[in-house]
Amino acid sequence: MGKQHAPGFLAIVKDAKSRVTECTVDDVKRRLDAAERFTLVDVREESEFATGHLPGAVHLGKGVIERDIEKTIPDPATPLVLYCGGGFRSALAADAVQKMGYTNVISMDGGWSGWNAKGYPTEK
Repeated sequence: MGKQHAPGFLAIVKDAKSRVTECTVDDVKRRLDAAERFTLVDVREESEFATGHLPGAVHLGKGVIERDIEKTIPDPATPLVLYCGGGFRSALAADAVQKMGYTNVISMDGGWSGWNAKGYPTEK
């Protein structure tokens, strides 16, 4: 994606990704098309979510997900797919919620950018 990230940020993302399951944008599209039951969580900033998001996504920004997830999604066995702009913040958020006891968490690699690059549907 054209963004240059700081080495320290990339290091913590790499560490988180060592513990997180990832899927592709196409995997999520297939799951949505098959009407699989899972909760799609957008962890981007509120302003990013407001400009558009994946169909049916709930918003729990990375800055507040640890504080709010238990209220929003009380069952830690709920299948979750987290996404952000490209797959870095969602990996960090997935790692955090796993540490909180959520057991079925996936981070969507490619994120919003990858979804849009494929021309998949979005909503506001």
